[in-house]
Amino acid sequence: MIRVAHLEKRFGEVTAVAGLDLEVARGEIYGLVGPDGAGKTTTIRLLCGALRPDRGELSIAGYDVRRQVEEARARIGYLPQRFSLYEDLTVLENLRFFAEVRGQRAGDWRPRCLEILAFVGLGEFTGRRAGQLSGGMKQKLGLAAALVHRPEVLLLDEPTTGVDPVTRQDFWQLIIRLSGQGEVAVLVSTPYMDEAARCTRVGFMQGGRLLVEGAPELLRQRLDGRVLELMGEPLPLLRRVARSDPGVEDAQMFGDRLHLRVRAGETGAVANRLKAGIPAQGGRIDRLRPIPPQLEDLFIALLEGRT
Repeated sequence: MIRVAHLEKRFGEVTAVAGLDLEVARGEIYGLVGPDGAGKTTTIRLLCGALRPDRGELSIAGYDVRRQVEEARARIGYLPQRFSLYEDLTVLENLRFFAEVRGQRAGDWRPRCLEILAFVGLGEFTGRRAGQLSGGMKQKLGLAAALVHRPEVLLLDEPTTGVDPVTRQDFWQLIIRLSGQGEVAVLVSTPYMDEAARCTRVGFMQGGRLLVEGAPELLRQRLDGRVLELMGEPLPLLRRVARSDPGVEDAQMFGDRLHLRVRAGETGAVANRLKAGIPAQGGRIDRLRPIPPQLEDLFIALLEGRT
């Protein structure tokens, strides 16, 4: 449903997207992750026809976005980073506007709008002005507007940034339900690794390039046997001692603990040295054990060019 080949986009001397190849099938959720400036938003804007590429091919549901832009757009539902609906209109009036802009007839728009509002959990708020909605409800209304014309491709640009954890959970349940129906291909950019872990496949971008892609569980295997969890006091001392060990590539804070990425085959040796070195410098170890790597561990390693 989404096909990108050798895609490039430059802004002056800056290359935002560099030789990108990407495919997303119907029923898939493809997560695009990477640091700010990696090219995620530019990629999505290229796909929906808001920007023209300098080079490469891109198609939506078989339609060439460069030569058949209107046909491609008709099959896209797009949710940008910022709320972009009309705050002075009610929830239902906003959906009616987008339904009619998408060509739905007067007799068709109301049943569809009520159906999609019930799906996103806004069925009780049809008469509320959009400007009076909470941040999470605005995102759900944005999703409803993106879905009102029954798109075949859904493009979501960091849709849950700035909303509370409960709303993020509710929003992702909606996306998973949509993909489970097998009718929509979803491409979502996200800064949250827990959201990326929910995707069918994940692609890590940096500098406009796709560094690696695959199913989350397969990507995590790239660091199997190379992550130690370290808990104790004080954490700054533990981190300093760990980073000074020749077998430790990195030590990152994860809440009240550290994740240590070690060189392949050195987990046991590193653990033994830390068990001796940390108490010798006045620190305390409460827990030191190998753990399964998380996507955050892989993401950091990729940015450092260590995997």
